Amino acid sequence: MDLNEVAVFIKVVQAGSFSQAARQLNMPNSTVSSKVSSLEKRLGVTLIQRTTRKLSVTEAGQAYFKTCVHGLQEIQMAEAEIATSQGDPQGLLRLTAPVELGNSVLPALISEFIQKYSKVSIEVLFLDRTVDLVAENVDLAIRAGELRDSTLKAKKLGSVYFAPFASPQYLKLHGTPKHPRELRDHQCLQFTTLGSESWKLTNSRGSIKVPVKSKVMANDLNMVRNLTTAGSGIALLPTFFCYAEVQSGKLVRILPEWQSHLAPVHFVYPAQKFVLPKLSTFIEFATPALKKNLITFEV
Repeated sequence: MDLNEVAVFIKVVQAGSFSQAARQLNMPNSTVSSKVSSLEKRLGVTLIQRTTRKLSVTEAGQAYFKTCVHGLQEIQMAEAEIATSQGDPQGLLRLTAPVELGNSVLPALISEFIQKYSKVSIEVLFLDRTVDLVAENVDLAIRAGELRDSTLKAKKLGSVYFAPFASPQYLKLHGTPKHPRELRDHQCLQFTTLGSESWKLTNSRGSIKVPVKSKVMANDLNMVRNLTTAGSGIALLPTFFCYAEVQSGKLVRILPEWQSHLAPVHFVYPAQKFVLPKLSTFIEFATPALKKNLITFEV
């Protein structure tokens, strides 16, 4: 389909003559006539009866005009909306992130962003699953872990990892492990999503796998963290998730040279030729803040 031919036909009908349409379009009469003829040939019908004195739109031409004129108006409105949006971030931005990571790093950032860009509204979806951004109409995701979908665009923000934590009261009663092997002699709290009865810990010199005993297991990080602060045992927890508790003295990171489950963190968004300002502006605004937060939250 040649939309230019359709637009010329609509202008001829609206203007009432080929010559008037040519003047309004700033085209030669011959070009206007040839475009309408080409459209008629492609459709296989006569849209306009031409005489030396006047122009007459056929029944088929009238029906085609009524349908196409609305479509052309919609296209023009869409182009005007995009042109407007290119200058100023506006509209709804839909964002998804893992529950714990999102709750830790996003609230203050979003609050600051919407104060600065008042025409943008944000819907946040905290989900511990991989969201199909295109099918679910989501603009942007924060994802922790290796990326699998190569059709998406990605921007690395940093990394997160798990580390062993315990409460001061637990360590006072049971002692502080000096090496990962000593964890087998302690009561450990298991986050079942990690899916193992042993913990693999890594430092600059290598890795070690330690079998641990767990009387309590849970699939919720909040539950595991609360049990840890209550003195129930040692747990592998994300460092960003324990930042406030470490600062307040409720938790202590033990074996500080060791870590587990290192995962990169990325912004991920659908590949598209034109990125709307609401998305590009948020990415530009949020990237340095999130990079700083991910470093700050390392405890």
